[in-house]
Amino acid sequence: MIRHAIAPSRRFTKASHDVVRHPRLTSDAKVLLLYVQGLPDDQTEKSLSELARQLGITGRAYQKSKELLVAHGFLHEKREQGVRGLWSTAQLLSNVPLTPEEASGLRTGGDPDDEPPAPPAVRPPVVGEPVDRMVGRQPPVDEEQEKNYPHPPTEAASVPEPELEPESPEAAEGERVLLSLRHVRRELYLGVREARALAGLAATWLLRGITAAQLRQVLTSELPEGGVRSAVGFLRYRLVHKMPEEPPRAEVRAAAPPVAALVACAGPGEEHVFRSVEGERYCGECRREEARKQWEARRVWAESIPDPQPWRERFAAVTPNPNRT
Repeated sequence: MIRHAIAPSRRFTKASHDVVRHPRLTSDAKVLLLYVQGLPDDQTEKSLSELARQLGITGRAYQKSKELLVAHGFLHEKREQGVRGLWSTAQLLSNVPLTPEEASGLRTGGDPDDEPPAPPAVRPPVVGEPVDRMVGRQPPVDEEQEKNYPHPPTEAASVPEPELEPESPEAAEGERVLLSLRHVRRELYLGVREARALAGLAATWLLRGITAAQLRQVLTSELPEGGVRSAVGFLRYRLVHKMPEEPPRAEVRAAAPPVAALVACAGPGEEHVFRSVEGERYCGECRREEARKQWEARRVWAESIPDPQPWRERFAAVTPNPNRT
């Protein structure tokens, strides 16, 4: 990378490398800090939020920048009561990190009655002029990049826990219903793990004959007038206390008829037995053989009958001939 820089001759702000290269401050926090440090004295009475609004830093971006400045000692706030009893917030923004005691000493102007902290030890440098670090006893941020985090993450938080899979189709359907509630009422927003924890109760509703649409209607209707403060607690309470009754069990079916006893078949051949259902005397094989014999006899009888005479011959037999004498 090729760098080209021209130092400005006027209208500039001195910025410490401890601020510009701070590894934990966001760009918005750095710009806000440098912007306030470069303001003239007649504009420092404005609040930090108003100054941030002039830079276009609003909403969550401003809140995050303010939290970082407070956490790392650049911003200190104190509630004070004025002469007429009105409360106000005094803000102190510094370009170097300060402890609360140091900030209180600067705010009071070093009055002994306010018990300011003891000044840092002044040690003559070995070589050269004194350094320009006038306030604060904290080492530069560059020397503490790998330790002293305000809230270091725990090992348990860094290891993601495995997600539990639904145990049954009803539980999976109940989980889908619970996750869909966010589209009906925003205050009933649930995370995946929260919905999975309540999926068992929702599955019980489905097993008792309630459809998914009916369950969604019950959970989203007649909400409290003041709103739902905890979606998980509210839905768990409603799932438990509005649980429908378990449907009655189906009546026991009538006992099957007893198995028929074995009887001897009256048909020809070797003796054999079968189970008679309606008092039959012949087994199925013998009945089929008897039916075949009857069919054969009818066929022989039908073949023995002569063909009928043509109609002309039958008509001539019954009609007298006029030519006969």
